[in-house]
Amino acid sequence: RPLAGHRVGNMAGYKASKMASMPETLDPASYYELTPERRRAEQERLALRAQLKRQYQLQLNDPYRATLIEDPALTRWTYARTANIYPNFRPTPKTSLLGFLCGVGPLFFWYYVFKTDRDRKEKLIQEGKLKRPFQLSY
Repeated sequence: RPLAGHRVGNMAGYKASKMASMPETLDPASYYELTPERRRAEQERLALRAQLKRQYQLQLNDPYRATLIEDPALTRWTYARTANIYPNFRPTPKTSLLGFLCGVGPLFFWYYVFKTDRDRKEKLIQEGKLKRPFQLSY
């Protein structure tokens, strides 16, 4: 049965794309007509989630707490984001472009800066407006 205020055909204004299929979670047939096994599995997951949330809230609000609260999921996520990057890295055009810009871009930038500065000074020296501060030969 639909939730109050929601229409079955219009799941929060979702419009299906011509190039992609509708996600299973937004399909009204599977969203509202769940099998008893799936409902039971979702209820078990929700009960476990509520139990973990209550345990976390009790630890967080304990007035005698002296240590940090360890969240295993957050620890795994942090490890995957920082210490274990390469197994979780997927090369895409965006990451390739960013890698090129961050790796090769500064080289081109500093080459341009030093070259134009050297050419400008050389031109001033040839015009006689600037004395060469250091000479290799006399």
